[in-house]
Amino acid sequence: MCLPCAPEEGLAQPVVLAQPVVLAQPVVLLHTQDRALERLHTCPVPADVSVPALPGSSPGSSEPSQRDGMEVGERPPRFGKRSPGQTDGQRRGQTDTNMGRATLLVTALILGLAPPARGAPSQCPGPCHCHGDLQHVICDGVGLQRVPRVSEATQLLNMQRNNLGGLPRGSFGDMKGLVSLHLQHCRLREIAGQAFRGLKKLVYLYLSHNEIAAVKPGAFEDLTELTYLYLDDNRIGELAKGIFSPMINLFVLQLDDNRIRELRAGTFAGATDLRWLHLSGNEMSALQPGSLDEVENLAVVRLDRNRLSAYPAAAMSKLRVVEELVLSRNPMKTIPDHAFQSFGRYMEKLHLDNMGLEKFSDGAFIGVTALKSLHLENNRLRSLPRSLELSSLQNITISGNPWTCNCMLAPLRRWMDSGRHRPDGICSAPSQQKGKQVRDSSAFSSCRVKPNRTRKGTRH
Repeated sequence: MCLPCAPEEGLAQPVVLAQPVVLAQPVVLLHTQDRALERLHTCPVPADVSVPALPGSSPGSSEPSQRDGMEVGERPPRFGKRSPGQTDGQRRGQTDTNMGRATLLVTALILGLAPPARGAPSQCPGPCHCHGDLQHVICDGVGLQRVPRVSEATQLLNMQRNNLGGLPRGSFGDMKGLVSLHLQHCRLREIAGQAFRGLKKLVYLYLSHNEIAAVKPGAFEDLTELTYLYLDDNRIGELAKGIFSPMINLFVLQLDDNRIRELRAGTFAGATDLRWLHLSGNEMSALQPGSLDEVENLAVVRLDRNRLSAYPAAAMSKLRVVEELVLSRNPMKTIPDHAFQSFGRYMEKLHLDNMGLEKFSDGAFIGVTALKSLHLENNRLRSLPRSLELSSLQNITISGNPWTCNCMLAPLRRWMDSGRHRPDGICSAPSQQKGKQVRDSSAFSSCRVKPNRTRKGTRH
């Protein structure tokens, strides 16, 4: 049995199971949070099979992509809401259990536990080559101008680097067994309505590096099992309301490096289990209020390299469990009070570098209690707000800012002196301290330590 996962370029020999392991008891697998799916009763799950690389690698390319901040092969974490009375440790333990179950589900899906379809064609479509009794069909760079017909038993179809131009309605109607579909670098310009009709088992869909300017309403009809959707490096300027609504199991959505100008209310209607949203490198000047209401459990939000001149407080206030937020390279001048409060108990990584940022409101970090990594380099900051709790921090970058080295900055200096981390940062004032490193300045010697005040972060 072959693995229909994301192949390396050229796809070497398929994996064959010599001694399948049989699970005697039925297994209920958690595909997404609070959604249990009965997947198998007796199934072969080999001990030496690993889940294919998820975001962090570019299928079909020889170089891994690190734009989304993951290591190659790393699984996206599962994030859950805390039950009443549940501690952080208990929540993380439950998360680990869910991740294990989710891994088993993905393994089950990619192994193709269902028997091959009867009456499947016995020949590989030319000029492609096939593996594993037609379960893998590889048509990488063979000059195709339309989608070939393949067996219903096919679970992976790799059509990278062909000149398809478009995907008309019903392009994959006979491929009901597909789990992974690769259409990168195919010069696609448009995806018609019902283009993927019938692909009810599809989990991975790769449409990166095309020329897609329009995704027609209904294009993703039937993709109820789709979990990973890659649409990065295209020309998409607008996302229609409800375009992702069939994707009730969507977990990772990659829309980096398109031409999207704004997010409107209803854009993500139906995709309530979305956890990773990547919108880096677009042209967004606004996130409309309500645009993220349907995806309140997002865990990773990447909005860097856009045109956001103001923090989208109304849209962001609906999010609950964000652990990583990236806003780098947006032209924001200030961060308002309570900016991160709705998810502050979970946020561990915050990127605010290279923005021209001049000021935090005093209450900007109210409710933020778990922050471990803060990136502030290359801005115009002179001080840090009193609401910033430094005790949980493990790393902070502050270089490229004109810091005023007075007692307002003393908590940062004390944090440095604790030995955790001593980052570069230059004083620009007062004049006698100008040019000195914050960590070496004598300006803080007379600053008194103020007693800590208990800050309660409210989570709406």
